Amino acid sequence: MPPFLKEGDRIALVSPAYWVPQDVLAQAAETIKSWGLQPVIGPHTNNLNVNVYAGTAEERSADILWALEDDSIKACLCSRGGYGSIHLLNRIPKESYLQHPKWLIGHGDISVLLNTVSNAGLMCIHGPMSYQIASSQEPSATILRDMLFGKLPQYRVTGNAHNRFGHTEGVLVGGNLTSFATIVGTQYQLPPNQDIILFIEEVEESLHNIDRLFYRLMLQLDFERVKGVILGTFSSIKFDLQFGSVEQMLIAHLHDFDIPVCCGFPVGSDSCIPLMMGAPCSLDVTSNEALLSFNVDGEQQLYELSEGNHSLFK
Repeated sequence: MPPFLKEGDRIALVSPAYWVPQDVLAQAAETIKSWGLQPVIGPHTNNLNVNVYAGTAEERSADILWALEDDSIKACLCSRGGYGSIHLLNRIPKESYLQHPKWLIGHGDISVLLNTVSNAGLMCIHGPMSYQIASSQEPSATILRDMLFGKLPQYRVTGNAHNRFGHTEGVLVGGNLTSFATIVGTQYQLPPNQDIILFIEEVEESLHNIDRLFYRLMLQLDFERVKGVILGTFSSIKFDLQFGSVEQMLIAHLHDFDIPVCCGFPVGSDSCIPLMMGAPCSLDVTSNEALLSFNVDGEQQLYELSEGNHSLFK
């Protein structure tokens, strides 16, 4: 686990994938300053490449390496996802993450990098990025701030009709389904020799493509190591198969696996409630609720999540 932050520490704002305007990064920097931290913006973040990426692959990877190798920087906050993180995998040695352990934060396409970090043996955060923090999205930004300072969330979610009950433990991996599926079967996919809890979410995909990608996970992952599944939000989905929900389709695929499954966990592209990836965690699913806990040192804070409207309260 990277060290938690303290007041005055520096956070790098980097853009491994799509470009965002500099005024967005400036707004995110102001939020970070309000947390008592010092933001520093990556030198290549304004280098628009082919009208979509935040610079060439070499420039984007250079910003990550710059942030990793500067020991005064204690965390790396990604600007946004989109696409492009996969270009960086063979440009950033996995050892770099361990030689300079610090928190990497992002979601969506950044799931590629998060799982690479987890594969290297380091924890990271699936959570809001500069793009969300700039707009003062609550409560995800507040929870992220607390996590960085060592106050860890426990999440309690109301029950879902598709849930499968039970208790399990494992290292949390996954993220955006399309992004995670691109590295399945490669050297970057999983922490070695550990049981895992698989978390997935998706946005703007067809039901048949979600089906295809999930089957790929089942075929190419060492699925015997999967001890539990968390299905996050699936938003703006094209229903081109006759299922009532994504959960209904996926839970059927898991029928032969005697593992707990939490459906309707309100985390995804439209609700960036932070999760500690690569961390040992516990999942308890009953008929009434599901509880996700991170089994690491730190002060614990319980949050109640509402599946329907993503509201949250302590």
